[in-house]
Amino acid sequence: MSLRGTREVKENYQIFRLTGLLDAFSEPTFRKVIGNHIEEGPADVILVLSQIDFIDSSGLGALVQLVKKAQEQGGSLQVVTNPRVTQTVKLVRLEKFLSLRDKIEEALEHLVKEKDNKKK
Repeated sequence: MSLRGTREVKENYQIFRLTGLLDAFSEPTFRKVIGNHIEEGPADVILVLSQIDFIDSSGLGALVQLVKKAQEQGGSLQVVTNPRVTQTVKLVRLEKFLSLRDKIEEALEHLVKEKDNKKK
């Protein structure tokens, strides 16, 4: 199964819900599509990877690039994950950089706190 997903745009953020495999085959399209949406805005992004079956080093590399792109645009990227994805991310010690969250609600709370801190 290849990578599939949906996009939901809210006033201050966008949510991508993805299923399938985030690997060397799907990575170029994934990075390009999500990157373009980050540029269009809003720059705050929540990637829901809780239905991802597999992620490899190419997928991890794309996530790192997308975090940097979101930051360049003045936003952030939160990753809602599952145990399989979390384990892979922790193997390369990227869990803090990739802002792993267990639930969408947790990611949304973090976005609100982050925006409040920027206002202060």
